[in-house]
Amino acid sequence: MAGNQDLLRPPQTFPTLHPDDQRAAQRAGGTTTSFFSGASGVNTGDIQYFEASHITVHSGGGVGDTSNDGWELLLNNIAPNGLHDSSARYDAPKCDEDTRVEVTDEIMQWIQNRDAPQRLLCMTGAAGAGKSALQQTIAECCTELDILSAAFFCSSTDPTRNTIAFIIPTIAYQIGLKHHRFRGCVSAAVKHDSKIFSRSLQSQMDVLIVRPFESLRKSHGLDSNTFPYVILIDGLDECIGRYSTTSHAPVADADDRRQAEDRQAELLSAIKRCIVDNKDLPFRVFIASRPEWAIRTALKPGGYLQQVAYHIELSDKYDASGDMRRYLRRRFEDIGLQIDDPQWFSKDAIETLVQAASGQFVYVATVYKYISERRGSPAERLNVVLAWTPHDGQVVRPFEALDKLYASILSTAKKAYEAVDTHHGRDFLLLFRAHHMNVGDFYIPSASVYLGSTLDDLSALLGLEARAEDILFSDLRSLVTLEKGGGGDLRLRLYHKSFSDFLEEESRAKELFVPVSCVCTYLSKRCMQLIIEWPLIFDPVPNEWEAFSVVKRHRHALREVAICFSSFLRGANTLDDEIADFTHHDGWPKLEKLLLLYMADPGVWLRGGNSWKKWTQSLLHVTNNLAVSDLPLF
Repeated sequence: MAGNQDLLRPPQTFPTLHPDDQRAAQRAGGTTTSFFSGASGVNTGDIQYFEASHITVHSGGGVGDTSNDGWELLLNNIAPNGLHDSSARYDAPKCDEDTRVEVTDEIMQWIQNRDAPQRLLCMTGAAGAGKSALQQTIAECCTELDILSAAFFCSSTDPTRNTIAFIIPTIAYQIGLKHHRFRGCVSAAVKHDSKIFSRSLQSQMDVLIVRPFESLRKSHGLDSNTFPYVILIDGLDECIGRYSTTSHAPVADADDRRQAEDRQAELLSAIKRCIVDNKDLPFRVFIASRPEWAIRTALKPGGYLQQVAYHIELSDKYDASGDMRRYLRRRFEDIGLQIDDPQWFSKDAIETLVQAASGQFVYVATVYKYISERRGSPAERLNVVLAWTPHDGQVVRPFEALDKLYASILSTAKKAYEAVDTHHGRDFLLLFRAHHMNVGDFYIPSASVYLGSTLDDLSALLGLEARAEDILFSDLRSLVTLEKGGGGDLRLRLYHKSFSDFLEEESRAKELFVPVSCVCTYLSKRCMQLIIEWPLIFDPVPNEWEAFSVVKRHRHALREVAICFSSFLRGANTLDDEIADFTHHDGWPKLEKLLLLYMADPGVWLRGGNSWKKWTQSLLHVTNNLAVSDLPLF
């Protein structure tokens, strides 16, 4: 099963357009492919093609031929590319047979239990966790059972699917195809109010879905028990808020970001008020999204969806390792049939890839896409992935698609944070990289400068206010999460090992890369600043660290200084001027007192001989290499 629909979609200049989507076709206005080179117009039955700067397709068979017909007006405001069986989503990712069985069964049981009180299911998960593939699988299952009412698959890379505006009309369109009298009611409603598409989402849902259904139910025009009742919405987080004809359009500024979040929240609120709170409607709604702001705040304790929604988090509870093994084995076996070499891969190779995926299907999907390139050698490409290390002049990019995903999310988060940060000048990438270097989930070469700081202590050392990490990581929740450690302290966790690798390698992160030396330089300056600013006057020395009479947060920051200062200095760029200034402000005597205080506590690790030896060796390495060697230190 592929983990991300956009990674597996064949490259194209513009998504294939459904025949009914006249408006979308006219808006596309981009490069089109000529089916009959040199012909000015070709007529083949009901389908007409005219070579022009845009396409207009007429499928015939409409409800009416007049421009003011309600159904025709509706068709001008839908996005057929969002349908689960749209040609724009050709070969859409879905679950392989015998994969994701546990979570698929849980979803289908919820869908088919129509007596269950919660009629809204929200599934959240990291980028690349396989949400779209699960939604596609559920859509196909519901279609076979004849219970699918409508589905809409959002996509940030498709200008007809990256906006909330088309979702409700497209859902109404699909329901209308299921029931001709419902279609007639929708047509009449749109004809009566042709501006309905510019009204609020709640008004649209009420006029296009709720009222037509209730009118038919009261007149016995339909049977609620047999009416298709499942509505699916995938990728809510990929709706940027307003219509855009620019593919891969980034979020330009904080206002655009807030607008996108507000529109996502507006849709969730409309679904709650119009469908979930209306017991007369049969619909059960399944929404999948990354855990971004709109859905995250709605589902959190006290949020307006917490009590009414059934929430599935694609986490470690649903271990996908076995599914990924089956996914790779089947596809590698297919490749073996194509190249007439069933032994071209090994079980150990598959196991290595599964471990590297750290539970995220997007990794194995990206790897398979690279290995299965028909003009390359699968065995050679597999070896490239297994042995790949970055180096100067590297041409091979086996993780290019994955890197684009990470770069897009990280760039968006950077813009959003720096636009609203009241402390102008803070470097988002540097702050996040510092926290990344403190993560213990994976082997991180640069993490050797840290000795296990808590999230709050590191934030204090970085000069961030209490709980500032909530804002720092707010737009990265599809890649990271905050969770409590064994001692109750919050810790940062990365979902993807491959994201950690991305942050470590300049050839992959490119302009988003932050060298270890930059982080160490910043932290060294922060250490010197903290030492100079605090008086550190005590006589006699307290017998334990907690007796140090300063604010707790500052006390913890100074403890990090005592532990890590020499390591930071050793890893930093040249700091001769800063060290000279530190010396002139009596920094070294203050540091000596700080160390005496810290060493007075019998429980500190620095009292150990080897630890203290390493600490002093790091400091001596720095001081011995100062350009100004006559500075009075201790």
